[in-house]
This record gives sequence, C-alpha cells and structure tokens, in this order.
Amino acid sequence: MDNEEILDDIGALVEEERRLRQRTGGLLPEERARLAELEVRLDQCWDLLRQRRAKSEFGEDPDTATLRPASEVESYRN
Repeated sequence: MDNEEILDDIGALVEEERRLRQRTGGLLPEERARLAELEVRLDQCWDLLRQRRAKSEFGEDPDTATLRPASEVESYRN
C-alpha cells in the first residue's frame, strides 16, 4: 500500500466510525464491537503511515514499513 491508499483507508474507516458514533439510541453489541475494531484498525493505519513517512524522510524505502500487530500498536504510550 502506498500513502494515498492508506489515507483512503483511513478516510473510509473514519466515515464508518463517525456513522456509528452519530447513531441515536445506543449501539447494538455487534456495533460496539465493530467500533472497537475500527479504532484499532485506525491506530494501525496511522502507525503504518507514520512509519512510511519516517522512512521516506530518512532516505529509506517506505515499502519496507509493515502493519504492526494490534497488540503492539495499542500498547503505545502518548
């Protein structure tokens, strides 16, 4: 995936997340589960994009960046 494809994925995931969050009357259990999946997937996509941009900035091949497992991405500290 190149940066544009990642950004397209992020846009689609954000739109789906927004639709779920805007629902009135609460979410069904499967919708809450989907929202949690979206949050993790977004974190993974943003991490991959940051990796690619950093590699490009320092003269490395951005295509060597890899999608990190959710367990790794979700354990980052702010």
